[in-house]
This record gives sequence, structure tokens and C-alpha cells, in this order.
Amino acid sequence: MPQSTPYVHRRPFALAVLFGALLLSLLVVPPAAADDGPGTLAGWTTRPAGGGSAGEDARPYVYLEGTPGTVLQDRLSVTNPARTPLTVRLRGDGPAGPWFRFAADTVTVPARTRADVPFALAVPRDAVPGGVAGEILTVGGGEERRVPVRVRVGGPSLAALTVEDVEVSGRTIRYALVNRGNAPLRPRLSVRAEGAFGTLLDRQARPLPLELAPGRRVELTEPWPDAPALDSVTVRLRVTAEGGARDEAAASAAYVPPAPVTGAGLLALGVLAVLGARAYRRGRWRTGTSAAAATAPAPGPDKQPAEEERHLETAGAES
Repeated sequence: MPQSTPYVHRRPFALAVLFGALLLSLLVVPPAAADDGPGTLAGWTTRPAGGGSAGEDARPYVYLEGTPGTVLQDRLSVTNPARTPLTVRLRGDGPAGPWFRFAADTVTVPARTRADVPFALAVPRDAVPGGVAGEILTVGGGEERRVPVRVRVGGPSLAALTVEDVEVSGRTIRYALVNRGNAPLRPRLSVRAEGAFGTLLDRQARPLPLELAPGRRVELTEPWPDAPALDSVTVRLRVTAEGGARDEAAASAAYVPPAPVTGAGLLALGVLAVLGARAYRRGRWRTGTSAAAATAPAPGPDKQPAEEERHLETAGAES
């Protein structure tokens, strides 16, 4: 009797081999997402130069310090991880933006390279001591990056403040403040008004809601809702600020009633003026009479009867 051949299940084995080959091919071939491809510029960075290549110990911003008239230098790192060169444009921005100087406004960074770009910051000779902020703006590949820059300008600080062009108009007091120093100021204002019969307005010093930059002039108004209807007033403004800055100025104005009682108001002012003038002349006449009486010699005994007789004769003639 012939020996029978055992039956072998070959199909599951073949499927296992095919599955293993397919899995091996997936592991060997890198995914398409891992290839940034030619011309891809995404992912480039700018930061202050210094620190490790991975960004360890990197500065959060550029800090520079100097006196007016000096030139400060530092470097900016531009990293290009793409496979093609990256061209970026550089310029300064912010309050300190005009102070930046670059050897070239446009820089090309090779592929997969980090370039340190030097730059300078020229502090103007008339720069105000204190802190100034700015930024370095880099634009490339349709994107932009900003690096903060902090500048500390050294030198003596001068606080000077003036109040100018004071004007009283109706129920409003107009004036201007000017910062004549090199330090920002937060002014305080006090107002006082004197009339013909005493104090009309007395506002104690209070802070104004503004910060006055060096060299800045600002025009302001002060309301006076209870201004007099009939009076001659003098308004005095006094301003102070930190650092010993202070100044004061005054202006005068005449208040008269509006129409239709303008004539009566003018008449009242005229009457007051006439009465004052008469009182002034009467006082001078009395003073002159008293002085004349004090300096005139006393009449002698022989002349007194004659003068009395002449006085009686004149009186009889008039009667």
C-alpha cells in the first residue's frame, strides 16, 4: 500500500511572509512629512546672538547701555533650517528704531546654517537719560520675526516745567504745559482766583492725568462753572512735578453781565470807578489840608480881629 503524503497548509505562511515584507518596507522608507523639500523657508528663527545651538542660555532680548553720543554694538543670530538659502531684510522699529545701523539691510543665510549678523546702535547726543525700547524686525519668506531691544541711556536728569499762555474765557481757564527738561514728568496743578472782594476760587494741588515727555507741549483747560457774573479777577496757576520742577503764571479778566443788562453792568462798574476816584481825591484833599494846616504859621493877636471883621463884612454884603 503506497505511503500517503502529509497535507501542508501553505496559504497562511505565504500571507505572513507578505505582511512582514510590507512592514519592513514601511520602516525603511522615511515618511514624506520628514522631508522639508526644496524651497521650504518655514521654521527660520532670529534671536540675540549667544547661547548654545539649541537655544540654551539664550538671551530673551538685547540689552545695551551707554551715554548720549556713543555707539553700541551687538549681534543677531538668524537660523535657516531649510535646504535652500534664506534672504531676510533687517530694520529697526519702535522708539529706538532710528538709532539702529546695519552693515547691510539685506542678508542671505545659506541652507541649514546659522548666521550671526552684527549691528550697531548710535545713541543721539541729545538723547534723554532713561530707558528706551526698540525692536529689530527681520522679514523673509513671507514671514517676519521681532527681537526686543532695551536701551539704557545714562547721564544726569534735569526736571524743568513751565506753564504758559494762561487765558480766562468765560467759565474756562486755558493754559499750556511744556516739559523743558530731559526727564518725563507727571505734573500737579493748583488754581487760585482773586476778585475785587476776595478769593473766588481755591483748588489745591492735584495730579493731572498725563505724563509729559521731554520737549512736549500740551494745551489744557480747567473748568470754572461758578465764575462770577460781575467782577474783575486774577487767576493764578501753579504747576509742580517730581525732581523739583515748578512754575506759575497768571492772567486777568473782567466779567460783566451779558445782554440785555450789559448797560446796567457797565454803569455799575462806572459808578464804582467814579466813587473810587472821588474817595481817592477826597483823601488826597484831606491829606493836603491837614498838611497845610500843620505847616501854616499861627496868626498873631493883632491880626485876628481884622480877619474876623472882614469875614463879618463879607457876610453882611452877601446877605
